[in-house]
Amino acid sequence: MLPEAAFWSGVEALVFYVLAPALLAASIGGVNLSSMPIGFLAIAILAGLLGGLAMCTLLWKPLQLDFPAFTSLVQGGIRFNSFLGLALAMTLFGNTGLALGAVLTGLIVPFVNTIMVLLFAVGGSNRANFGRFLLALLKNPLILGCAAGYGFSLAGGLPPGVGPFLRTLGGATIPLGLMTVGAALTLPGLRTRITAQVVSWAIKLAAVPAVTVLVARMLGLDTTTTLLAALFIGLPTASTSYVTARQMGGDAPFMAAITTSQHLVAIITLPLLILLLR
Repeated sequence: MLPEAAFWSGVEALVFYVLAPALLAASIGGVNLSSMPIGFLAIAILAGLLGGLAMCTLLWKPLQLDFPAFTSLVQGGIRFNSFLGLALAMTLFGNTGLALGAVLTGLIVPFVNTIMVLLFAVGGSNRANFGRFLLALLKNPLILGCAAGYGFSLAGGLPPGVGPFLRTLGGATIPLGLMTVGAALTLPGLRTRITAQVVSWAIKLAAVPAVTVLVARMLGLDTTTTLLAALFIGLPTASTSYVTARQMGGDAPFMAAITTSQHLVAIITLPLLILLLR
């Protein structure tokens, strides 16, 4: 029997606030960023995210969604499950893939969270929480972990003793992170706004990766980098999207349905994406 919800909440907090930031700091801090096409990667990632945002916006009215449901559609269209992405990067390309995956996480997380902050600021009904949400963005452990990693890398690498400590601490991120992903999924409520759910699948799992791949090819990025960029941008939405929807006045039941259904559909789309790009 699986432990009760309180156990998984504790594990998720441990991964989010301690283990994942350590993994990101160690992975990014241990690579030579000057050897990576960071600028082109950022352009490809931003193109995919803005493309997803534009598609969600264009389909907002045709789907007859109110603003709370629209914010949940956007979260489903641009947010991603970083734990799943890091696990895939490690499995496909080992430590090299993990380092590049950490860099991708460092690019995507600030973009996505900034877009969501601006969206809720423009039309959110729960404006009283906006300041708190903005503060949470600045204190986001994943962003702080990425910033620390970039700082270490620019300073010449991880200091002696710090690298092994961070790698050991971060080593538990992927297995525990994947377990929390599975524990967060729920089947009840999948009938909520079925048409809009299908649209979120098409945008997040197909259209957004396609835009990213197109731009990456135009910029001349190599196959491995393009594959990982497409995989990360094409991951199902983050399980924490439900918490954001609940705190900021989004449609939480719709968000829960999108999160669960996207993870189920991604079982098919992610292997297909790998086959197509390899």
